[in-house]
Amino acid sequence: MNKKLAVLLFCGLMGSLPALAQRYKTAAGIRLGGEEIGFTLQQKVWEKTTIEGIASAAPREIKLTALAQRHWPMLGQRFNYYLGAGAHGGRLKDYGAIYGFDGIMGIEYKINGLPFLLSGDIKPAFHVKHEEWFNLGAAFSIRYVLVKEKAPTPLEIIKGIFTPGKKKKKD
Repeated sequence: MNKKLAVLLFCGLMGSLPALAQRYKTAAGIRLGGEEIGFTLQQKVWEKTTIEGIASAAPREIKLTALAQRHWPMLGQRFNYYLGAGAHGGRLKDYGAIYGFDGIMGIEYKINGLPFLLSGDIKPAFHVKHEEWFNLGAAFSIRYVLVKEKAPTPLEIIKGIFTPGKKKKKD
């Protein structure tokens, strides 16, 4: 078989599989980036969507951030990338209350056989009230899986290949 045809066939098959990138419901851990350290809690709310809360501290500020994130599989079931957006609020030393909007873009890996997630992200923050109007942060997170998601059976995976979307019922 031609190598190009084999690669195309493999990519087509992987693209038709159901999204199995997230194998957890709830995970919590630490987030480290630059001068910032924080606690992160991530909760799966839909098939490919999570809500993440981050409580972080830096030398001059304390901040809470809430983000909605959409996940897409990459190179298999346990490795994915995600994009999201949200808002933050907190307190800046010698300034007072701060708030603004955030974006996030990152990659995540669920370690096979262990209840840990590793992720790295870039998180731009647009400040409405702050000394600066913009900040581009990057961080690394390690989370412990608190609530696992049931793994799909081989029959469910095969069924997902041939029925990629749910059909709507007619009224």
